[in-house]
Formats: sequence, structure tokens, C-alpha cells
Amino acid sequence: MRQLLICLFALLSLTVGAQTVDSIPAPAIRFGYLSYDAALTAMPQYAIEQQKIKNLREAYNKEVERVESEFNQKYEAFLEGQRDFPRTILLKRQTELQQLMQRNIEFKAQGRQDILDAETEALKPLKIRLNETLATLARKYGLALVINTDGNACPFIEPTLGMNLQDEVTTVLNKK
Repeated sequence: MRQLLICLFALLSLTVGAQTVDSIPAPAIRFGYLSYDAALTAMPQYAIEQQKIKNLREAYNKEVERVESEFNQKYEAFLEGQRDFPRTILLKRQTELQQLMQRNIEFKAQGRQDILDAETEALKPLKIRLNETLATLARKYGLALVINTDGNACPFIEPTLGMNLQDEVTTVLNKK
């Protein structure tokens, strides 16, 4: 939202500043708009990267299940034998279970972070390519800026002032 306000302020200041020069009407400042997420997900490489992330997530989930199963087996064995254990063995087993549970919690947290990092890295080249395509089209059509309409950031855009770039961006990205 803040970025949109900065862009609109810049656009407004350009328009106001341009209109005050010798009473010559300023040329209309043109802008483009599109859904960045829709353009990103329309890229052919996006589906491939998402499949890689899905495979990574499944691998982590299988390992989490295995670790949880291992913990449950050890916990059940502990419960079954706790009446018969001498106090020192009982305390040792409790400590082992607590450490194992803590390692499992840390593994889950690290796994979630690894998946997020992998997704960020996988999408980085796609976003760079999309941004370069947007810059090229903006220069081609003389656009002052390109607005991302995701998140209902722009509930209304006057079609005579703005240019919808969605279809052309998708076409360009699918050709490369």
C-alpha cells in the first residue's frame, strides 16, 4: 500500500508540475497496470518451480512423520516401562525424550524455513524476468509507471488513462 501511495504521489507531482509551465497543457501521463501474481503464475517455468517446492515439502513431511513415529514408539516404551525403571534410568529416559522432542520441534521449524527459502530462490529469476519484461513494455509504450493491481490496491482505474498490460505481458513471457 505504501508503495502505491508513493507511486501515486510521484504521478500527481509530475502532473501538477507539468501543468504549471507557461500555461501549456501537460501531456497526459500514462501508466500501465496488471496483476503481478497472475502474470507470475502464467509463466511456464512457474509450474515447474512449484512442483519442485511441492516435492521438497512432501520430503519434509515424510521425514516429520518418520521422526514423530520414532518419538511415539520411544514414548510408548517409556510409559510401559516407567514403573519398573530405577529412578536414575527413569530420569535419563525422560531427559532423552525431552531432548528428542525439542530436536523434532527445531527440525519442523527449520524445515518450514528451508521451504520458504527454496521458494524465494526458485521464484527470484522468474520475478527478475517479469520485472524486465514490464520495464521493456513500459518504455515501449511510454508509460511512467506500472501498477500492481493485486490485493485490490486499485479498485478503479480509468481505462482511458491506463493501459492494461496483462495479456501482452503473458504473451511476451510465454514466447521466451
